[in-house]
Amino acid sequence: MARTLSDILTSTHDNAEIDNASRFFPKLPGSLAQTGLQEIFIENLVCKILLQHGSLSGQEIAQTLGLPAKIIGDLLYGLKQRLILAYQATSGINDFHYILTETGRQKALLAREQSNYTGTAPVTFADYLTSIEKQSIANEHPGRLELEHALAGLVLAKDFYELLGPAVNSARGIFIYGAPGNGKTEVATRVAKCFAETIYIPKTLIVEGQLIQLYDPQCHTLVPAGLDPLQEISDRRWLKIERPAVIVGGEMDLESLEIGHNVQTKICEASLQLKGNSGIFVIDDFGRQRVGPEKLLNRWILPLEKRIDYLTLPSGNKILVPFNALLVFCSNIDPAWILDEAFLRRIPYKICLEDPDEEQFTEIFIAAAKQLDVPYDSSCVEYLLATYYRGIRPMRGCHPRDILQQLTNIAIYEKRVAQMTRTDLDRAIRLYFTAIESKADA
Repeated sequence: MARTLSDILTSTHDNAEIDNASRFFPKLPGSLAQTGLQEIFIENLVCKILLQHGSLSGQEIAQTLGLPAKIIGDLLYGLKQRLILAYQATSGINDFHYILTETGRQKALLAREQSNYTGTAPVTFADYLTSIEKQSIANEHPGRLELEHALAGLVLAKDFYELLGPAVNSARGIFIYGAPGNGKTEVATRVAKCFAETIYIPKTLIVEGQLIQLYDPQCHTLVPAGLDPLQEISDRRWLKIERPAVIVGGEMDLESLEIGHNVQTKICEASLQLKGNSGIFVIDDFGRQRVGPEKLLNRWILPLEKRIDYLTLPSGNKILVPFNALLVFCSNIDPAWILDEAFLRRIPYKICLEDPDEEQFTEIFIAAAKQLDVPYDSSCVEYLLATYYRGIRPMRGCHPRDILQQLTNIAIYEKRVAQMTRTDLDRAIRLYFTAIESKADA
């Protein structure tokens, strides 16, 4: 009989223990049984590793597996007794360099037909689910100070933190919208930095016999090993990371939301949702994906409503997984124009990032001038506002930086120091705005 997600979440192994602060901590396993893995699986993995490397010491095999040498020793000895492995030479005290016998080589080749994987021993799906439950992003509650730290350097409306704070703490869905150039993407991607807690993720999962590589350096930032005093007693099959930040744009399609499968290596890659669990998932430039917004929205209804998702394994079997990420949509389009009422209800927080006013625009100009090393001239900014903005065009948060970059490039071309002058500003405005306005008038 198929187990429910609740059943799986309550099925834990001894190594999935919780520390004194009730946070998940992957304790070093004391036996192969505590890994939750079948011994035959570890044997095949050892044989494939030796087929790849030729000869390794017992200590090196244990390091490759991410398991303690003391619990691998008996397994290696058993393989030696069965004439699958042979000693090549001694390697320190109570250790040897191992090689495959012909029988072992045949065993490795057969195992490789099932999967070419030769990395760290995987973590069971049950232990992974336990880790997600205990490391939920909903368990952490960043306040105003944490948000200000994460968004330091951005000039935002005075009430923006009061709008964003409750949304972030909801750990549900947020839709950030507004005109292009006002920092929606920057805000969304920085939200992950307001969560201070670190978490553990497996390098690789095993689900119904399928190996799924979960760790992705593009989404997961490792915590330096020297900063973790518990490293010596932690399970090396797990990685300590900052909360994940999965950021996708127009390139996202429905396939990326499913488990990938390499036909040649027979190794699976985790879907974007799995990579983003316990962190944030940002869909930037929503509405411009290769798949229509209706199909994309329908794909997210179940994760948003029930906080679960169904993923399909290469075998065709479907697995039920938790969706435990803060989902953030960014778009230039008002959500009421592209979302129906049912979906709007499932994204409880809609935040408009409005154009800066003159005071904010000036503040952004001052900060950008300092960053680009262009001497700030308040009279030139007043000239800019009076001549090119008031009653003519809206101000965008990106304009000061872009205009100052124009001044810098003009100065580089003329082999002089960048400066704010009316002449240079006129030139920069002509370069920057003409093409955009021509397109808008067409």
